Amino acid sequence: MIVGFDAKRIFHNNTGLGNYGRDLVRILCQHTNINKIILYNTKPPNKDRIFKSPIISVIYPSSWFWKKFSSIWRVYALKNNIVKDNPNIYHGITGEIPFGLAKTNIKSIVTIHDLIFISHPQYYSAIDRFIYTSKFKYAVKNSTKIIAISEQTKKDILKYSNVSKEKISVVYQGCNAAYKKKYSEEDKTKVKLKYNIPEEFILNVGTIQERKNALLIVKAIKETNKQLVLIGNEEEHAKKIRVFIKEHKLTKQVHFLKNVELKELAIIYQLATVFCYPSLCEGFGIPIIEALYSKTPVITTKGNCFPEAGGPNSLYIEPNDSEDLKIKINNLFSNPKERKRIAEKGLVYAQRFNDNITANTIYDVYKSLV
Repeated sequence: MIVGFDAKRIFHNNTGLGNYGRDLVRILCQHTNINKIILYNTKPPNKDRIFKSPIISVIYPSSWFWKKFSSIWRVYALKNNIVKDNPNIYHGITGEIPFGLAKTNIKSIVTIHDLIFISHPQYYSAIDRFIYTSKFKYAVKNSTKIIAISEQTKKDILKYSNVSKEKISVVYQGCNAAYKKKYSEEDKTKVKLKYNIPEEFILNVGTIQERKNALLIVKAIKETNKQLVLIGNEEEHAKKIRVFIKEHKLTKQVHFLKNVELKELAIIYQLATVFCYPSLCEGFGIPIIEALYSKTPVITTKGNCFPEAGGPNSLYIEPNDSEDLKIKINNLFSNPKERKRIAEKGLVYAQRFNDNITANTIYDVYKSLV
């Protein structure tokens, strides 16, 4: 079997969609019998992040024109390269497929991660909503098969399009193997000293933007002695959080980190007392999975996709209830036995997101089309 992938974000995106693509390629190489993987990339990357395998080849635009206008090539002219290479399946891993591919004999799959740009339009500009919605509607109509990364995303696809439920398969994401390793006390001490991390702390990981709702955690630790570590790139909403911190004299309790290396991030997960993820909406919530594998108890949001990721033993709150969050944080900090119980149960639950399960489930979707 030969499978082609839209690889722009695999090579050029450091976070969510890039991580999804890189992990997908890696686990398919390690756990399936795919003969060849073709990665269609717009331009050479600045940093080599891709898994090394003899079955992987990378294709770039060939003419000077398409090299110069590679973003247009990816949407309109990539179809010609795919037809020439003749893979059994083309997989658009970021919610889109090239125009015209449906008129060829190439079977196509599109992965839909979320439809937040439709369900929560306030977080997007008008032009972004138009572009994302147009790509979504074209992709789900013209692809042979759809992969949703959660049951919640599947519900949203059915709600905002007229495709049949039989066309959609739910395949959960996993997470990087770094979060499944056990690190030495020496490694942990180095990271603690490098980033001046407190002995006990609440951890939140993700871009600091409004829908991630990190301000709720800051409100919850007000009038307590709890320490909070926020890891992620800062968007405009971070200014609002910093103002609140300054007004309530919380500067010594809240620590902002960014550009943390993968191994260091995995260690910080394992050092954390509690992982808190009160996001308002997600496609799935990979940081929750990372915390479960790290044996760190999770507090996250009720409803949406979060119970799918967190499982029955994580703790859940309403996304505007800072008082309930404060109570749950205090209870976990004061009860190490309960933290241990939740962490152990969470690790058991996380096994459903293991690489071999994800790889084989996607491979079964591929085989159903060949």
